Amino acid sequence: MIIMAEATEVQTKTEETDPGPLLFRRWNVSGIEVQDPGLKTAISIKKQILPYTYGRSALKRFNKADVNIVERFINKTMHFGKKYAKNTGRMAGKKTRVINTVKTAFEIIYYKSGKNPVEVLVRAVEFSAPNEDTTRIVYGGTVYHVSVDVAPIRRVDLALKFISDAIKESTFSNPKPIEEHMAEQLMLAASNDPAAPSVKKKNELERIAQASR
Repeated sequence: MIIMAEATEVQTKTEETDPGPLLFRRWNVSGIEVQDPGLKTAISIKKQILPYTYGRSALKRFNKADVNIVERFINKTMHFGKKYAKNTGRMAGKKTRVINTVKTAFEIIYYKSGKNPVEVLVRAVEFSAPNEDTTRIVYGGTVYHVSVDVAPIRRVDLALKFISDAIKESTFSNPKPIEEHMAEQLMLAASNDPAAPSVKKKNELERIAQASR
């Protein structure tokens, strides 16, 4: 009985000290928590070495909530970056390139702020996710804009869209590398800076929705 108790104690200590798989073999995600109560079920911080699921959840409804938030951010940035242009497919299939870009941006975030870059990404998503939006309702031939609450999964989608659009617009026709722009935009949004384009877009959406109540 004493031997079994000692073995259990050793196993418990090992589980506490072992962080499990590190993201990019570098970042520990075990201590990161989602602070926004409405996004706890929509932001996944899985322990993975490489955030790449090969599209296993693409055809399953609502399954994107189980995809690692880093991979969802990578997927959002895989679009043609020209301002005011449709996605022409030029970035299609270049996920490895975007993964390396995000990996380098995480290193820049760590050296500039000293914080875990995965936690910085989670905070940026929380502060860029709008709570309210407007929808169009046609009643008697008249179009009304009505304020509606935003679902948690869509809140994360919109936040990632705002952040990736800000990165692409700041990078376009700019000689500075995209990795530096990505790190700057994530740190701005994570600090809830009103000057951050993603936070500014979120506040604008909520202001329009508040006027349409």
